[in-house]
Amino acid sequence: MAEETPNLEAMERTGTGKGAARQVRRDGMVPGVVYGGGSDPLPIQIPHNVLLKKLRAGRFLSTLFNLKVEGHDDVRVICRDVQRDVVKDLPTHLDLMRLRRTSLVNLFIPVEFINEEECTGIKRGGVLTIVRQEVELRVTAGDIPEKVTVDLAGLPMGQVITISSVDLPAGSKATIDRDFVIANISAPRGLSDSTDEDEPAEGEEEAATEE
Repeated sequence: MAEETPNLEAMERTGTGKGAARQVRRDGMVPGVVYGGGSDPLPIQIPHNVLLKKLRAGRFLSTLFNLKVEGHDDVRVICRDVQRDVVKDLPTHLDLMRLRRTSLVNLFIPVEFINEEECTGIKRGGVLTIVRQEVELRVTAGDIPEKVTVDLAGLPMGQVITISSVDLPAGSKATIDRDFVIANISAPRGLSDSTDEDEPAEGEEEAATEE
């Protein structure tokens, strides 16, 4: 994660309810609410274009922000949900949760595979089959990792990569107790099906029997 927590600027929203939220959207803003942290919920609004830009930049739901609202103390938050228009897929509402840097939170962290060119199984024609593009980890809010790295160097054909075989970022722990699969290096389909090609087809077998 970056050394400095990025700022997320918002304005306090005076009105509540569906009618007020619709007016906020007409004004080019996205309504939201900040909750948790032992304080009362705070209705907010964020410029639509600002929020859309941050969403398109990626990792919005797994980034710790420093929320700045005029008239209120800065607070660290993480987004727990972004509601979108079912037709236009544009943000219509967001929920932010207050966090301390020491708070523990479950987040989906992307998985990055490196050193494919040094993978023994891939060199021999194997195929990397990714089962999970991201894994859910329990992490400290002040130290959210950017990614989980899987080093493929030297891994053979048939290798199954599970969560226990990966070095997780410091302070992180998988939320699932079982040793689940992240990816595997499998033989090419043509190679695995080659034995089937040597067997006679059903019609050919019957013809050979009749002869």
